[in-house]
Amino acid sequence: MLVARAAKLRRALTVPALAGALTLGAAMFASPAFADFRVCNATQSLVGVAIGYRAAAGWVTEGWWHIEGSTCKTLIEGPLASRYYYLYAEDAERGGRWDGPTNMCVAEKEFKITAVNDCLRRGFQRAGFQEYDTREQSSWMVELTDELPPNSPPTASPTGTQ
Repeated sequence: MLVARAAKLRRALTVPALAGALTLGAAMFASPAFADFRVCNATQSLVGVAIGYRAAAGWVTEGWWHIEGSTCKTLIEGPLASRYYYLYAEDAERGGRWDGPTNMCVAEKEFKITAVNDCLRRGFQRAGFQEYDTREQSSWMVELTDELPPNSPPTASPTGTQ
């Protein structure tokens, strides 16, 4: 796992509407709408990302996707099969993390883990993931930013196709 430094920087985990994404940089986000789950890194740092979701076999967590600054990566290709997805990310260069209250399992190196219980006993680490309710949209995008805008909690919205 990418190790976040002890300094706890508050990071924002947001999902902008397509118009908001385009204001961040048309070159970075301008592409045809595809059905998928994408993460865009609006920071200048390398970020490691893990995702959690419910599959036929039960809860699954997967990682690590390494996303360079000012780029996007597709974590799940094709129409989304679940309503709820969970995300955890760490800034590999400056420390800090994007996290939430839902505990799931992660590993130090690339992983795909079934089940989210007894992480430590099974030899994994535990991390707090942020929940995203996609409202059964077929496509979703999360944007990782350096800090939360004043007086506003992280927000979530679909990025396009249903």
